[in-house]
Amino acid sequence: MSVVVVVVVVVVVVVVVVVVVVVVVVVVVVVVVAVAVVVVAVVVVVVVVVVVVVVVVVGV
Repeated sequence: MSVVVVVVVVVVVVVVVVVVVVVVVVVVVVVVVAVAVVVVAVVVVVVVVVVVVVVVVVGV
């Protein structure tokens, strides 16, 4: 009986560890994607500002 209990405990621990690792990986991926989106947004804003400044300067 004790062997069965040990096996069940080991399986439960392994499953919990796998779930935690998967959750951490998903969180890291979400954070990386969010940072990438912010970086792209900043680049787009900078490009738009530069284009507007160039158009205004050239237009004047």
